[in-house]
Amino acid sequence: MSNALHLILRRFARPLAASVAVMCALSAYGDSAPDVSELMQGFPPAADHKVSRSNFMLPPNNRWAFQHIRELQPTREIWRGNGPVVHLPEKFQALGTFTATVREGRKVSLDMFLEESHTDGFVVLHDGAVVYERYLNGQQRHTQHQMFSATKSYVGTLVLLLAHEGRIDLSQPMARYLPELESSAFCDATVQQVLHMTTGVKYTEIYDDPESDIWKYGHVFRVWGEPEPGYKGALNIYDYLPTLPKQGTHGEGFHYVTPNTDVLGWLIRRITGKSVDTNISERFMQPLGAERDAYIWLDDEGNEMAGGGLNVTARDAARFGAMIVNGGSFNGQQIIPRVVAERILAAGDSATFRRFYDDPWYLKVGHSYKDQWWVFDNPHKAVSAIGIHGQFIYMDPVAKLVVVKQSSSPDAEGGANESNDTDGPMIYQALAEHLLKNSR
Repeated sequence: MSNALHLILRRFARPLAASVAVMCALSAYGDSAPDVSELMQGFPPAADHKVSRSNFMLPPNNRWAFQHIRELQPTREIWRGNGPVVHLPEKFQALGTFTATVREGRKVSLDMFLEESHTDGFVVLHDGAVVYERYLNGQQRHTQHQMFSATKSYVGTLVLLLAHEGRIDLSQPMARYLPELESSAFCDATVQQVLHMTTGVKYTEIYDDPESDIWKYGHVFRVWGEPEPGYKGALNIYDYLPTLPKQGTHGEGFHYVTPNTDVLGWLIRRITGKSVDTNISERFMQPLGAERDAYIWLDDEGNEMAGGGLNVTARDAARFGAMIVNGGSFNGQQIIPRVVAERILAAGDSATFRRFYDDPWYLKVGHSYKDQWWVFDNPHKAVSAIGIHGQFIYMDPVAKLVVVKQSSSPDAEGGANESNDTDGPMIYQALAEHLLKNSR
């Protein structure tokens, strides 16, 4: 099977695989799964209501776990600094009844969408002010929520900053900076190809298939609990990355591979002498006047999960998005250079994006992927950080709109999560048009 055909079939298989995983998880509870409000209640919790390191990714346990990762996994603080909180202006609007058309012509209100898409936290900024905010499933404004692959966009932005400063040459092969990767697929891939995820890496990322390569990556960070007896693979990220072999040609097409971002995280550490989380603290959290510390998930040797470990409040994620939408400026301070913000907000190459992915989402919803950011194929070419199970930092450069959505969908992709991946962008585009019209 060719690499391209394998990727095409891989995408089509995801919704089915996700649904099977959900059914298996729910069947473990017998006739009915516990109510989310009953999870982790009691001292100690009842066995069938206990969320642990081995079951927290399964529904309904994930509805509790994504707000409590630090109680399940090793983490490290991302300090907000000791400066004052930069308060977000508030101009609340009654948007809960706002209605938009989604898949199959169905009309839903914003509140209905939030309920059915397993939302935990939701914040909308327009022109820098909070116009709508809602928390569900026990989440509160101060809650740090697991962001999964939305983390990648923070990492990509850090690499762009280092390149802008002349500390990284994006055209150079990765082995120039990380000779430890000389025997891996990343050796002759340029930094830019790793940023764009156009590396020729032999890798499958099917979140609900235990035979997929992403499950081996999961062993590094104990995503599925402790590896099975007899597992002899790598158990820290620096041992794992050099083992990934090459397949195909670098630069040929977009191929979503989470370890690309962990390679970038290693690069950031090598160039700056500081961890990814320290860079996020110094470059973003502190100058943005964040409300609360964030934190990042670690492997058992203290190495951060650059590909998906960020936990942050919805408002602090919104500050990050607002800064980029505003040309890199926030609260009167230029946090990142305007040219870097403009690069993030520009559309990418749709042909490269779709070369290996022949399915409706890639053909009609997504437009491109570049520098660890997604671009939607809507009239405003909105740009977004996206994480599995419904995590978004959605930025509309035309409407100056930022939407942060933190969710705990039972499915990583497809299935129930289509309400996030497909309906969400449709609603946000309609919301942008509504806000633009009413602000004139």
